[in-house]
Order: sequence, then C-alpha cells, then structure tokens
Amino acid sequence: IMNSFGLIQIGLILLCHTASSCLHCSHLPLQERKVIKNSLQLLDKMGKGFPLQCLGEKKSFRFPEQVLTPIQKETVNVAIEEIFQHIFYIFSKNLTPAAWDGTALEQFQNGLYQQIEQLEACVIKKQIHYHWSKEVNRLKLKKYFQKIKYFLEDKQHSLCSWEISRAETRRCLQLADKVIWKL
Repeated sequence: IMNSFGLIQIGLILLCHTASSCLHCSHLPLQERKVIKNSLQLLDKMGKGFPLQCLGEKKSFRFPEQVLTPIQKETVNVAIEEIFQHIFYIFSKNLTPAAWDGTALEQFQNGLYQQIEQLEACVIKKQIHYHWSKEVNRLKLKKYFQKIKYFLEDKQHSLCSWEISRAETRRCLQLADKVIWKL
C-alpha cells in the first residue's frame, strides 16, 4: 500500500509539473515580448547614444524578415529561439566592456539565456521538427548572424563595430517584437 501511495504522489507531481509547463508555454508570446522589451531597454542602458565617429562605418546586414513570417505560431517561436541564441552568442564573445555598462550587459545576457531555456523546453515539448522550408529559414538566420560576427572580427571588435552590432541587434529585436505582437 505504501508503494502505490508513493507512486501516486510521484504521478501527481509529474502531472502538475507537465500542466504548469504547458501553461507556461501557452504564455510564450507574452513572455517573449516582455524579454524583448527588457532586452531593448538594457541595450539602451548598456551604452550611450551612437558615437558620431562611427557614423561613417555603418553597415547593412539585411535581416531575413521572411523567417518571421507567421505561418504557424510554433515556427515563429523556433525562429525567435534561434535569434535569441545567436544574439546571446555574439554578446558573449570578445566584448569591449570598458565602453558599456557591465551590469546592464550581464542582465541582457541573463535575460536572453533564461528565455532560451524556456523556449527550448517548449519547442522540445511540442516536438517541432524542421521541414525543408524551416531549415532554409534557420540557415538564413545563421548566415545573417555570421555577417555580424565576421564584421566584428574584421573590425577587431572595435568600439564602432560593437556599436553598429548593438544597433543592428536592436533592429532585429524590434522586428521580432512586431511579429510576436501580430500573433
């Protein structure tokens, strides 16, 4: 009798955990918008205005907007997760923190990391598999973020290259927010 009671308790705990996880996943768009809003505020807080000496170095990375075309909510969530992962990776490597507010940068990284964890859990729960078109979108996103990465490397992670990348990240997050809002 004690064994079956223990199993029932474990089953109830798992059921509650699964139900709360599913409930958590149903609130993803709201949560993503909150993370994006917070990330945009932290990007602003990280550095001051765009340095005038960097105006001549502007570069167009051309964000592949078609990856955020809302065909299915799950597809957009997968794309958002990819975007967050790439941004997290870029802002975790070869930084020139002397120019930026370190606390804001750390909060920015932590917020992205936590959201990536949440999105991964929801995407895995729904067992989303990429179809050919989704894989193409994934590659387009990878290519876009590689352009930013190579730009930073080519400019030897200079202050201007980081400021341009920060401005591009802001634009990318604003586009993602606009799509999530439409969902």
